[in-house]
Amino acid sequence: MAERDRLRDYRGKRDFDRTGEPRGSGGSAGDRPRFVVQIHDASTMHFDFRLQVDDVLKSWSIPKGPSADPKDKRLAVPTEDHPLEYEEFEGVIPRGEYGGGTVIVWDHGTYEPLSHDRKGRPVDFAESLERGHATFRLSGAKLRGEYALTRFRGDGSGAGEEAWLLVRRAGGRARAHGAPDPRRARSAVSGRTLAQVASDAAGE
Repeated sequence: MAERDRLRDYRGKRDFDRTGEPRGSGGSAGDRPRFVVQIHDASTMHFDFRLQVDDVLKSWSIPKGPSADPKDKRLAVPTEDHPLEYEEFEGVIPRGEYGGGTVIVWDHGTYEPLSHDRKGRPVDFAESLERGHATFRLSGAKLRGEYALTRFRGDGSGAGEEAWLLVRRAGGRARAHGAPDPRRARSAVSGRTLAQVASDAAGE
């Protein structure tokens, strides 16, 4: 599917004359796929987890944020694909706009796809997501280690509400931070808190 079509939902929900979010112009994919975790203080506080798949960021809303504890199964609700440039977005989405509220980049980095079939053969990452189970290794400033996304409700067709679980896989060495108090968390890009980003935006 063309990049323009994949971002149709994203662009259709936003007025780019009002929001500072990137419209998306087909940013460079780079050598290794990227990931970003953003804290979003919208109508409800949540974390947005995004994985680069081809030329877009596949996105999930995670109310409690990623966890380093393999016993924690974090609900992950899929949202629309975002442009690659969204990895760097930090700021305030105006009130009344879709997703209105403050956004900071909590963590970002690269990831390594690890999905295999039952015979141990590598599976294309986009295909593994379509099938409803994908594994990967995160290499970020805060999140490091192997994780899995598993669909447990819906079939990916859009016919019904879809939901996934994000789980840290047990074993191996992983330096990771659990999801912090969102209001005290600092950006991995600017070092600012949500309140500081909002205050800076108000002063502009």
